[in-house]
Amino acid sequence: MDDKAGKPAPTGPRAARKRQAVVRAARDLFLREGFGVGMDSIAAEAGVSKVTVYNHFGSKEALFTAVVAGALDEPLADGGPAGGPDLARLVAAEGPDELKAALTEAGRAWGRAVRADAEGRALRTLVATELHRFPELGRAWHAHGPAGHHPAVADALRTLADRGSLDIPDLEVAVLQLYSLLVFPQMVFEQYGTELGEELGERLVVDGVEMFLRRYSPAPAP
Repeated sequence: MDDKAGKPAPTGPRAARKRQAVVRAARDLFLREGFGVGMDSIAAEAGVSKVTVYNHFGSKEALFTAVVAGALDEPLADGGPAGGPDLARLVAAEGPDELKAALTEAGRAWGRAVRADAEGRALRTLVATELHRFPELGRAWHAHGPAGHHPAVADALRTLADRGSLDIPDLEVAVLQLYSLLVFPQMVFEQYGTELGEELGERLVVDGVEMFLRRYSPAPAP
């Protein structure tokens, strides 16, 4: 992500560590104090200068978007704290049956991850709470796009499409549709302090995978 002047963000292992520290500090402070927390406080919490924070993110809106996007993507990607889906297995799936099985297991893993992700629920609540005071949050979030929020999943679908296992003319729509079928219902229930239930969750995953593959499976050769 570039800063406001168009200067490229710092790169390299040291820069990556600083960026991670800033995101972690910002996440903690946003959850404790809301979006109104100052960039000085975030920099101090991360142990970096305020200039470093701006060099990496350019604005507080961009930083907040990175925080929320990371919180959503981490539990849903490989190695998430709740044991996210095996995206490598999904990408390597060969043939319709293997792809269906891998995608179904990914849906089950996403459900488990969402149920265990208390911090993600807190951040989604924070966004909803702060939008009336800071409408720029919604604009920054929308500009980031679904593929930007969930790069690991977007990359997996792109790889499957490039290999011909799926026919995806619009990756952004495909990511949204996959999450709408397999993830978002769980998030809605969890956000209101309840659960889908294991049996209903399983039905949603099985039927959701069927619907997704019916839409995006390539047409059979004539």
